[in-house]
Amino acid sequence: MNMPDTAADLDLGPRLRVVRAKAGLSQRALAKRTGVPNSTISLIEAGKVNPSVSALKRILEGIPIALSEFFAYQPEAERKMFYAAEELTEIGKNGVSLRQVGTTLFGRAMMILSETYDIGADTGRTMLGHEAEEGGIVVEGRIEVTVGDQRKVLGPGDAYYFDSRMPHRFRQVGPEPCRIVSACTPPTF
Repeated sequence: MNMPDTAADLDLGPRLRVVRAKAGLSQRALAKRTGVPNSTISLIEAGKVNPSVSALKRILEGIPIALSEFFAYQPEAERKMFYAAEELTEIGKNGVSLRQVGTTLFGRAMMILSETYDIGADTGRTMLGHEAEEGGIVVEGRIEVTVGDQRKVLGPGDAYYFDSRMPHRFRQVGPEPCRIVSACTPPTF
C-alpha cells in the first residue's frame, strides 16, 4: 500500500465507502468476503493508505463491481437540507439503532446520528477506534461511555466529546432505552 500523494488518490477512499455502502455491505462483511483485513479497508476509506491495483481489484470483487466501473462511478453529493424522521438511514444493528442524516456521506465533512440503545445494548466488547472526533448529547435514558481508561454514566442533558482514535465503547444502563444525538467528523464510522 502507498500513502496518498495526489488529489486523485484522495478520492479513492470516499469513493470506496460510497460504493460499499450502496452495495449494503459493512466494512467487516466486505473484509470477510475478500480476505482483506477490516483495518485495511478502514484505512483505505479514511484516505490513510491506497491499495495496489491488485488489492483494490480483490476488494471490488467482493462488492462486486469492476475496476473500470468503480473509477467511472460519480456519486452525487446530496443537496437535500431537511429530513423527515422516516428518511433517516438506518445503519445500526444488535439493539443499537444508528439513524444517519442523509443516505450517503460522500462529500460531507460531518456525520450526524440519532442513536437509540435498547435495554442492555452496547457497541460490543471490542473497543471502537477510528480517525475522527465525536460528540453527543443524551436525550433520554442512561448510557455508560468508556473512553480509554475513563468511564462515566451519562443521563439526559449530559454530553461527551472525544478524539475517536482513543478506544471507546457505549453501553446502555438503566430501566429504559437511551437516545443520543451525536456527530462525528470526518464521517469515518
